[in-house]
Amino acid sequence: MGLKCGIVGLPNVGKSTLFNALSDAGAEAANFPFCTIEPNVGIVIVPDERLEILEKIVNPQKVQPTIVEFVDIAGLVKGASKGEGLGNKFLANIRGVDAIVHVIRCFEDDNIVHVSGKVDPVDDKAVIDTELQLRDLESVQKKIQKYEKLSKSGDAESKKIHASLKKVEEHLLGGNNVRNLELEEADEEATEDLQLLTQKPVIYLANVSEADAANGNDNVDLLRVSVKEEGAEVIVLCAALEEQIAELEEEEEREMFLSEYGLTESGLDKLIKVSYDTLSLITYFTAGEKEVRAWTIEKGWKAPKAASVIHTDFEKGFIRAEVIKITDYEKYQTEAKCREAGKLSVEGKEYTVEDGDIMHFRFNV
Repeated sequence: MGLKCGIVGLPNVGKSTLFNALSDAGAEAANFPFCTIEPNVGIVIVPDERLEILEKIVNPQKVQPTIVEFVDIAGLVKGASKGEGLGNKFLANIRGVDAIVHVIRCFEDDNIVHVSGKVDPVDDKAVIDTELQLRDLESVQKKIQKYEKLSKSGDAESKKIHASLKKVEEHLLGGNNVRNLELEEADEEATEDLQLLTQKPVIYLANVSEADAANGNDNVDLLRVSVKEEGAEVIVLCAALEEQIAELEEEEEREMFLSEYGLTESGLDKLIKVSYDTLSLITYFTAGEKEVRAWTIEKGWKAPKAASVIHTDFEKGFIRAEVIKITDYEKYQTEAKCREAGKLSVEGKEYTVEDGDIMHFRFNV
């Protein structure tokens, strides 16, 4: 399964600079709104030191890491839900992502014009929230109209759907995001086809100056307070600094560069890790002479479903899974020695895959 994150925010907050750092895709970064008119899509490798461990042990012909797809979407302005700026395009593009990375400007720079004339992270967040809520409200109310007629006819299922939609409508009318509403299973089913924008998980990315990259600033503090009740993560980074880090090829150079700014890891590495945590994703591995590979699945998946990301036949004809923990593989160095030490377990259909498992599936179709 692939992970797709949409990078959103007001114009001139640093979205395209961030995207350049993420993917080296060269999205134009310019001091005017809407320089990113078509969504840029970048495929970014997920850093995982466990792959390096397996590569040293197995010495495969190929190593295949897992990836994240980042979509840089045109800047949103007030009134986008009514078609202002590039609103309709923006809102259509964001529907297809799994999570939203909301970039918020937390730096002062007289040379970079702020779309509303001043740096105010709380207000900027509110603008984006309002536009997404208004678009969701429009989607919900259209469906309400359809089921209002059906529910009046006495159809029990239509009445349930109508009640669920009214619940969501009321929440949105109160200026709230759907992700903060406790939905029952029936509510989830009633809204699933709408792909509600404010229901998607969100990560707030506070873009600061180089001087504030390590410790943040007052604007970041204000942002953290404003999102506290959401339970959402706030990541602090300097997009311009990350762009420089991304250009360094040697790991030693990167570490020295980070150290100069008081950082222990790049903000982009942190962003990818938080994206996985936010969506409850984990990684398991397959390891052989031809290929060592990382596979992304949702936390809690049973072995047959986890096998389906390799091929649907693996799930259909699942017999068993042979599992080695990565710590044991690192200690004993070979599958045979792990087996001898009793560190290779044979698991059935009810086994819940854990992060870092090395899996070998047996199947018959």
